[in-house]
Amino acid sequence: MAGAGQLSVANASPLAAYPELSVERPGWLERTARRLTAPLERAFASRRALHLPIEAMVDKAGNELKGMGMNELRRAADRLRAALRRDGLRDDLVAASFALVREVAGRTVGMRHFGVQLRGGWILLNGMIAEMETGEGKTLTATLPACTAALAGFPVHVITVNDYLTARDAELMRPVYAALGLSVGVVVNGGDPASRRAAYACDVTYCTNKELTFDYLRDRIALGSSTNRVQLQVEKLAGSLTRSDRLVLRGLYFAIVDEADSVLVDEARTPLIISARGDTAGMREMYEGALDLAGRLAAGEDFALDERERQAHLTGAGREKLEEWAVALPGVWSGRRRREELVTKALAALHLFHRDKQYLVHDGKIQIIDEYTGRVLADRSWELGLHQMIEAKEGVALTDQQASLARMTYQRFFRRYLRLSGMTGTASEIAGELWSVYRLPVVKVPTNRPVRRRDLGERVYASEREKWNAIARRVRELHQTGRPVLIGTRSVAASELLSALLTTHGVSHQLLNARQDKEEAEIVAQAGKPGRVTVATNMAGRGTDIALAAGVADRGGLHVIASELHESRRIDRQLFGRCARQGDPGSFEAIVSAEDELMRSYLGPVARWATRHRGIAANRLGQRLLRRLLRAAQRRAEASHARIRRDVLRMDEQLGDMLAFSGRGE
Repeated sequence: MAGAGQLSVANASPLAAYPELSVERPGWLERTARRLTAPLERAFASRRALHLPIEAMVDKAGNELKGMGMNELRRAADRLRAALRRDGLRDDLVAASFALVREVAGRTVGMRHFGVQLRGGWILLNGMIAEMETGEGKTLTATLPACTAALAGFPVHVITVNDYLTARDAELMRPVYAALGLSVGVVVNGGDPASRRAAYACDVTYCTNKELTFDYLRDRIALGSSTNRVQLQVEKLAGSLTRSDRLVLRGLYFAIVDEADSVLVDEARTPLIISARGDTAGMREMYEGALDLAGRLAAGEDFALDERERQAHLTGAGREKLEEWAVALPGVWSGRRRREELVTKALAALHLFHRDKQYLVHDGKIQIIDEYTGRVLADRSWELGLHQMIEAKEGVALTDQQASLARMTYQRFFRRYLRLSGMTGTASEIAGELWSVYRLPVVKVPTNRPVRRRDLGERVYASEREKWNAIARRVRELHQTGRPVLIGTRSVAASELLSALLTTHGVSHQLLNARQDKEEAEIVAQAGKPGRVTVATNMAGRGTDIALAAGVADRGGLHVIASELHESRRIDRQLFGRCARQGDPGSFEAIVSAEDELMRSYLGPVARWATRHRGIAANRLGQRLLRRLLRAAQRRAEASHARIRRDVLRMDEQLGDMLAFSGRGE
């Protein structure tokens, strides 16, 4: 399969020290050829994935398993293991493996794979992205390729987006693996190198994208610039402590990425960096001085803000004021570049990074909130002094500034797998990017049951105040009918504002944001009860089913309200996908305003015009115009983010070239 990497039994040999693909940067001729052939290659991959009679093949192979006991199934797994290691991932052997996994899953965890899940499993095993609707059972689907590849002798990494889902999925599916004689490891935040090494030594390892990538970077630091197989084996034969003894991973064989759009695309905007602590002695006074100077500058006159890039820019007048003020300040302020960098960082901290939106203050620490998932990013920090500037702004203890030891983007990391695959409910919008960056075709898997999700459209208000009041009225109306309602917000602050408003309207509700992340599963599990109202940020249970209680389906199912459109249509689709899962009824709508961040950032003058002319939102023609403007803003945002990801990858590749030229590793 083009771009999926090659899996062979030879690669699984214990002598293959740290197997991974070496990804070369293509020249302009190869890039042109790829662009021209991409539609044909993607169409061919999709056609084969959808037309191979995998369901019939699995049903045929499964007929002889029905009368077997568990011990006989285990012996069948042993025979299949030998065949897969001898003959590779042949279609007939894959079908036999899928049939065995399905039979074992039905007996051990009470879940038997549907035909569409078999199709999804085959797509994953062959190095593609399976686009499966929310609620179609991606966790169970992943066991098919994971077990098959593990039986064939390949270490498998099942990659999820947070520690909770990692631990939950591994524990839920552990009986399936155990029945086939396969071991399961779990890698989450914390744990010493020995325990992590033991987890990666298992046949199948469940891990988060962040922990996996940082473990890889630490291995690269331990290895230095070489992963030469012969050299590492010679070191091991020497009998002393070698570099390979300090490694935790066994290489990059086969990855199954859950929520692939989030991991491979959304998170790709930010490079991952391993840092060493630097000295922060005397830094607080400098940061506080920068914040003081920034607070004396006037917006529009002395500086301009770029909300999209979250950067501040000094004007000529602002630079002149700083130069004038610097005369009376200590030596650090005498250098023009140094003082301007400090003050622009302080301006960004004051005006573009807001408490309960981009970060929380918890236990005297600044905790970054992931803008896509709404979850706290533990142990993450902004670089180049921005984190310390925000700490000084909030009056908390300064953490040590970090000096970079190793860095890598997700794009460059995941392309090193011998075979990469992924699953998500929302990949169609970024199919071109997934192919151009990772050579991963997207294949849409049919649903097991017809989708009964109703789109009630969008209502756009001129101001945020009108929007929030409209949402509160709508929620109260639905609450009185006994339907459960889920309202999605984009920030902690917005979720708490709406929560307070619902309280004044007498609507009892549950609140889910980064402050309640430990209770996420419990809150989401209750969201389908009659009359239940849940206010949530983006974290609203992505990866967790919202089951409808008895009688709720008869009332129309779960209703989802988006209080603001996101900068990507995929994130909106993820929120709307919380309802009407597995054939259940449900509906969704968006109630937004011209003052929302999306409009302000990407269509600023138009947003201000719409706010001044409030009457435009009161008629049908005005609503049509505002909806078109919202979509235009969203397209601009998606294009901007795609450009940032290209720039990050290009910079990462150039840095990799420079390090390789100098003889240094990542």
